[in-house]
Formats: sequence, C-alpha cells, structure tokens
Amino acid sequence: MKKKISMTLVATTLVTASIFPLYHAYGSDSGETGTIEHDVVKNAIFLIPDGFSTAYADSYRLYKEDGLPVWDEYQMLSGMISTHSADSMITDSAAAGTAFATGVKTNNGVIGLSPDGEKLQTIVDLAGQAGKKNGLVATSTITHATPAAFATSVDGRNDYEGIAKQLVQHEHLDVLLGGGRDQFLAPEQGGIREDGIDLIQEAEQNGFTYMETKRNLLSAETDPSKKYLGLFADEALEPDFGPLPTEPSLAEMTSFAIDHLSQSEEGFFLMVEGSQIDWAGHDNDAAYAMKDSQAFEEAVKVALEFAEEDQETLIVMAGDHDTGGLSIQPNDEFNPGNLQHVKMTGEDMLSLVDRQYSNLEEVLTEQTSMSFTTEELDQIKNHKEPKLAINTLISEKAGMAWTSNDHTAIDVPIYAYGPKASLFNGQLDNTDVFQGIRQALIGE
Repeated sequence: MKKKISMTLVATTLVTASIFPLYHAYGSDSGETGTIEHDVVKNAIFLIPDGFSTAYADSYRLYKEDGLPVWDEYQMLSGMISTHSADSMITDSAAAGTAFATGVKTNNGVIGLSPDGEKLQTIVDLAGQAGKKNGLVATSTITHATPAAFATSVDGRNDYEGIAKQLVQHEHLDVLLGGGRDQFLAPEQGGIREDGIDLIQEAEQNGFTYMETKRNLLSAETDPSKKYLGLFADEALEPDFGPLPTEPSLAEMTSFAIDHLSQSEEGFFLMVEGSQIDWAGHDNDAAYAMKDSQAFEEAVKVALEFAEEDQETLIVMAGDHDTGGLSIQPNDEFNPGNLQHVKMTGEDMLSLVDRQYSNLEEVLTEQTSMSFTTEELDQIKNHKEPKLAINTLISEKAGMAWTSNDHTAIDVPIYAYGPKASLFNGQLDNTDVFQGIRQALIGE
C-alpha cells in the first residue's frame, strides 16, 4: 500500500496545501489501485510533460491556488528516471522519446532507430499487433520529436515530411491530434511539403476522418470503425494561457482520444504530450512553464477520471528530461503564485513593444499585473536578448531562476497510478519505462 506522506514532508514541501485531503484509497500492497489483479492491463495512457523535472513539480505546487496538483492528490510519485542518450549525458527529445517508445537508447537527433541504424519496434507497434488501438496527442506539431518517436523511424528529427508520411501510413495508429498542418500539405495548398503530396487526402484514403478546428473536435461523434486525424494549427498550437476560440486544449484532445479508443474491446495505448513546458524552459519563461503545466494537469485529470472509473487502465506520467535547470527561492513577496495573472509569453509581450520601447512599461504592467522599476526597464532595453531579459525579471518576481537555456542531465520524476503501477517504483532508466508499459500492456 502506498504510504501517506508524512507530516514533515507535507510541512516542508506542500506549504499551505498541507491541509488538502488525501482521500484516494489504494488496494494491494504493491502500489496498485483497488482493482482485481490480472496478468495484463487493458489500457495504458502515457502522459509526457516535456522538459518537466522536480523543480517544475515544486514550482507548480506553489503556483496553484486551489489545492494539490492532481498527481500529488493521487499520490502517484513512484520513482526517478535517468535520461542520458546513447551518445550524450544530456539527451534531446528524439533520443529520449525513442527510449520511452522502444526501450533502446539511441543518439541525439535520431528517432526510432538504434545507433547502428536498425529500425526499432515501438510500443504502438506491439499494442497494435496485440489488437489494441493507438493514439498520439501533442500540443506541438504531431511530427515533433516525442510523438514521432512512438510511430516513425528517421535518422534526423527534422525530417518532418518523412515523419508525417509515416504517420498517416502507419497501420496501427487510430488517433493523431495536434498541430503541424503545414507539413501535410503542398505549397499550393497552403503547406510547405516539398514533395507536393497532399497527405491529408492520403490520410482520408487510409480511413482517417480529418478535423482542423476545435468545433470539429468537440462536435465529432466517435465511430469505433473510424480513425481520426486532427491538425488544429499550421504549426504548433498556441500557448495555453486560457481558452482558445479555434484550437482545442490538451485536455479536450485527450478526452476525445480516450472516448474513441476506449470503444475498442481489446483496449488501447495512448501517448499524450504537454509539449510546450519544454519550450518555456528553453525561453526561461516561468509563467509559460506554469501555464502549460496547468494545461497539462487538466489532461492528466481527464486520464485519471477515466482510469478511476474503468479500473483496467494504467496511467504513467514522466518528463523526458529537464529543461532550463530551474530552481526556486520563494519567499512571501516573490513566489510562483505571482504568475497567476500573467496573460502571455515573454515573446508575445515583446511583440507588442514598439522599437523605441516607449510602451514597454505599459505592456509589461498590463500583461503581468506586476510593477517594474526604471532600472529593470533599462535592463530590458539594453539587453542583447530583450525576450530573455523580460522572462528573467518575471521569473525573479516569482522566486524562480534558471541555469540554462537548454536541457540538463538531472534525473526526472516518474508517476504511476492503477494496476501494474508498482512496475515503475524506484530508480529507473528511461528505457525501463518502455519495459514497464510493455509488460503491463502486452505481458511479454
């Protein structure tokens, strides 16, 4: 049975959230929920907050105003993961995604291939061969490194045209939801494909129903005999600082995918990526990181609600690496809660500032609800990278700091819930995550 967190831990890490009730009951002494134990689970949902590490988890706990993050509420924390790739102590998302999807370490930049160029079987391949349905959901382009690693093989992660083609031709993919419409269309159709192929038309010929707006997604009545391709933006989806009129949220895409895939009598595998937490880390944008963590949490809630009712679903959640080397030094005045009223990314704020910086203070005050001194405004004006200067100052006002604009080599936490959750306990390598999901879902 998973132990209740101690009062000391509550006091030191949960701060004011320590009084939040932890009411979810657990069944067996191996860390499973109260379900009948079987050799395999029917479904597995793997949620990946790209770039998310313990510092993000701690910051987000302090950022929230309405209780614990759902992964803390459900006491899902089960271990830590080492993330190095085959050729570097610091992985990129291509190698990390490949490790998660195939159980094999490869070189940075490579997707679905071993360091020797051998094509690797993914968990999607194995689940499909076992008769299960499969889905991939992301807020990046659906051809980006992490979703691509679960269903394609290319020797360079930037081969978006090749990745898109492999996705629509994959025999075991039933749901693809994200951005990246440009990479599926020829220039004369408004896309950027150099080969001139209309992959959306090809996808429809392969049995996919195509969707491109939030309305399309929310009004669709899922048919178990169909497959669904949703491309909701030309490139990546917009940062989720609030409801977007034409683009679905990660939670809405996750809900659609589960509703459709769960109609399969044999079960399903679903990968859901909160892609832009990583991008926030690269930009050292603390508000963006917290807002995207919030959007990701809503997707996790959807998955957990399904799993709690279904009782045959394993939930695994893990970042593929840390991004930005985030640290927090909060106090009463400067803490992550100050980011609640930030309305957009630092990059978007800068786009509203004129070349003379005459409206800089007005833009920053309006978009952050924070005050800025003359000295701070001058730091931005005189900085060779004003976007970074804006993000650094806002982070400081939230008691947060960064050590890098790139990935780091630190371990990241893994969370699990449901039958077979104990497969993910302790100190793990990222390849062990694949092994655990494979064992739970396929049993081989």
